Amino acid sequence: MSVDRLRIRMERATAQVAEAELAGLLVTPGSDLAYLTGYGPLPLERMTLLVLVPGRAPVLLVPELERPAALMAPGAAALDVLGWAEGEDPYEAAARLLPAGRLAISDQAWASHVLGLQKATEDGSFTTAGDALPLLRAVKDPDELAALRAVGGAADAAFADIAAVRFEGRREIEVAADLADALRAHGHETVDFTIVGSGPNGASPHHEAGERVIVAGDAVVLDFGGRMGGYCSDITRTVAVGEPGKEIRRVHEVVRQAQQAGVDAVRPGVPCEQVDAATRTVIEEAGYGERFIHRTGHGIGLDVHEPPYIVAGNGAPLQVGMTFSVEPGIYLPERFGVRIEDIVAVTPDGVERFNEAPRDLTVVA
Repeated sequence: MSVDRLRIRMERATAQVAEAELAGLLVTPGSDLAYLTGYGPLPLERMTLLVLVPGRAPVLLVPELERPAALMAPGAAALDVLGWAEGEDPYEAAARLLPAGRLAISDQAWASHVLGLQKATEDGSFTTAGDALPLLRAVKDPDELAALRAVGGAADAAFADIAAVRFEGRREIEVAADLADALRAHGHETVDFTIVGSGPNGASPHHEAGERVIVAGDAVVLDFGGRMGGYCSDITRTVAVGEPGKEIRRVHEVVRQAQQAGVDAVRPGVPCEQVDAATRTVIEEAGYGERFIHRTGHGIGLDVHEPPYIVAGNGAPLQVGMTFSVEPGIYLPERFGVRIEDIVAVTPDGVERFNEAPRDLTVVA
């Protein structure tokens, strides 16, 4: 990560601060800080804070003992790195850097740090960066798109591996372990989740793999992902163990058509909620509207869930370079569930899928 690239990101973020009529942006450890500075410390009780104020040079305030590491960060040459000493009040030190007015602060900031800043800042008010600057990282640059394309392809390869293993007679947690191994085998540095929801467990969208033994006739929801090169994968496919029943086939086909309708709706300028409506309409017309119980998608990048959110009520227009999931589902309590999920990117001409694993119903042993 070059210092020039990080400088441009900080300049762009500061411009967004001004456009939003904010006095400044305060960034604590997490994906926003790594994105802007290349610095990724652990979130701890000792406060680390990036301060971006229009018309001023960016400042990174860190515990003095962490200042040597901060100075080694890729973006350090593009900002002032200041230390606060043990025994000093870090909030008072930060307050001296803050302008009067409305300030946006990282959504992931610890409550103790937010309250400490509020107490030390007499003439400032706070809002979340997610509310005030929801598109801070939403539009990806070509390098980010390439990273997401690569990690999506690795997830596809992991699905090809898992479709070849035996499901019947094995516990969900055993298949989940195979999924994790497959992701690592195809380049993932970390595995963040491996949902294996078999039979009635598939009706819970975020079911955690458990001790249930998978049996013939089950539909199994596989939702898995992790990180490669810092960027996230997230893919869902639903497989059938042995010959599927007619209703599993029908529901899967409805979800497949809904997912395709959502992908087809993606193009620049389209409101996020229109993509959600496209998937939902297909499912409602098939008679399963009440069983589609979540939004159609979420943004993805350095975090697996980030803006934009593809949900009713979000009228924000899609922009070229945005990346997000399209993942409709149908969930029949105590019976089974079906979900299909791809990561897509908005292109000048429409949409690019980052996942190409088969979307037709895959039958496994």
